[in-house]
Amino acid sequence: MKNIFITGIALSFTLLSACTKLDVNVESEYVKENFPTTPDGFIAASGPIYTQLSGGYAVDYWRMQELSTDEAIIPARGGNYVDGGVYAQLHRHSWTKDHTTVKNVWSWAFGGVNTCNRILALFEKAPDSDSKPLAMAEARAMRALYYFYLMDLYGKVPIITTFGNPTPPEQSTREEVFNFIEKELKDVLPLLRRERGQVTYSKPTAWFAFTLLEKMYLNSMVYTGKPRYNEVVAMADSILTGSKYVLDDNYTSIFMPDNGPAIMETIFAIPYDGYVIKGNQFSRFGLHPNLVVKYSLPFRPSIAMSTIGSFYDKFNLTGDVRNNTWLEGPQFNPDGAPIMITTTNKGLNDKYTGSEPTKEIKWQLTFSKTMTLRVDTTMDIGNDELAKASGVRSIKYYPDKNTEPSERNSNNDVPVFRLADVMLMKAEAILRGAAPTAVKGELQDADVLVNKIRTRAHAPLVSGINLSGLLEERAREFAWEAWRRNDMIRFGVFESAWGFKSDANILHRIYPIPVDEITLNPKLVQNPGY
Repeated sequence: MKNIFITGIALSFTLLSACTKLDVNVESEYVKENFPTTPDGFIAASGPIYTQLSGGYAVDYWRMQELSTDEAIIPARGGNYVDGGVYAQLHRHSWTKDHTTVKNVWSWAFGGVNTCNRILALFEKAPDSDSKPLAMAEARAMRALYYFYLMDLYGKVPIITTFGNPTPPEQSTREEVFNFIEKELKDVLPLLRRERGQVTYSKPTAWFAFTLLEKMYLNSMVYTGKPRYNEVVAMADSILTGSKYVLDDNYTSIFMPDNGPAIMETIFAIPYDGYVIKGNQFSRFGLHPNLVVKYSLPFRPSIAMSTIGSFYDKFNLTGDVRNNTWLEGPQFNPDGAPIMITTTNKGLNDKYTGSEPTKEIKWQLTFSKTMTLRVDTTMDIGNDELAKASGVRSIKYYPDKNTEPSERNSNNDVPVFRLADVMLMKAEAILRGAAPTAVKGELQDADVLVNKIRTRAHAPLVSGINLSGLLEERAREFAWEAWRRNDMIRFGVFESAWGFKSDANILHRIYPIPVDEITLNPKLVQNPGY
């Protein structure tokens, strides 16, 4: 399923390897004979745009979007996973303008912009061909996606559309960036492909553009102060009437290690391969060492990441298959045998005060949704066996027995846009004032749309859903898909208290511009509050 993408990456390394040499004039690397002119040539030349995306999406970018919410947490455990406080700061909204992840994601996203600009400069010089307009449209669409991430996270950022200009760029307002993205997507829409399948999987299509525009319009009040809910519905209907995507019957299949173009609702995903396209490490960070046998893992997980009890409590609908994407309570191996840990009374609970602290005991691994803070300054919950098992664990990106064992990169592709989101965004826009519309003779109000998601999940149907209920539904449907921060800001609850976080500063809805970037470019003005 991923062969085309992987082949494109391999070709791109061959074709563009010289472009990584900073002492070489990039323009001199191409002559008439090796400019891309064929579909395969353009695919190969475009490869770095997508390798840049996969390289930072599922770790640093994901952490900024999820560890800053109630969906995911990396607490310290007996001094482990302190890492300079970076995870605690994301959880508590106490990050600073020199926070490592804040800097990394800025560099990652602008690295994507720069790569797109470099590829576009190359394509502009290529001779005209049938493949050139599509290749340029896809590169511009991907640049728009990188800018969406920058606008969403940092607010006011420079708009850069040329490669190699040494002049420090001017800072644009958030609304100006919004308008730039909107225009780019509308300009390239007629040129983007409308096929669905292996060839267009992980590439920007017209449906990608419609979905990104829908996401922007839904958040327009946050980004520009202007409601655009009717446009949300229009973008959704463009996709729904196109009939290219359907909800997959099996929810869990969307996130399995063998997912890919066969998933009928994925509009855009980032392909991962444990050996070639690295960066999916959900199992590495989110599982427990004693789950190795249960999931036939070729590596030892690092125990770090979980979710907090108040978020797990949202998975409370009878029969809902999404409940099964979490591990909570006593754990068993596939043969039904309990997963037992050999330890001591003190090793199980370092608060033990009985007479036999070193007595060997066996304890069944039991994940608890309760976390108890032992060291406030480092957000440390302890490192005895009870503490190691504190926090509900996610298996949404199902543990991959074929994970590459040394770096622990898994093969699950990570969806970015999928049809369920298109439907729930339309439902939300209707609840916020847009008129319901008919699609293929079906009048779709918010209940109809939500019940399509509920039916697939085998959960009870809704009647009279409101905005609060819709936010809960989005939490169940898109947990750990990097949309929670975006949703919570839009619903005005990002400032609420959860876990060990009490910060209510609305200025933390956007991150600071990294201090190093302001040093390099004095035209940048820091975001308020930093």
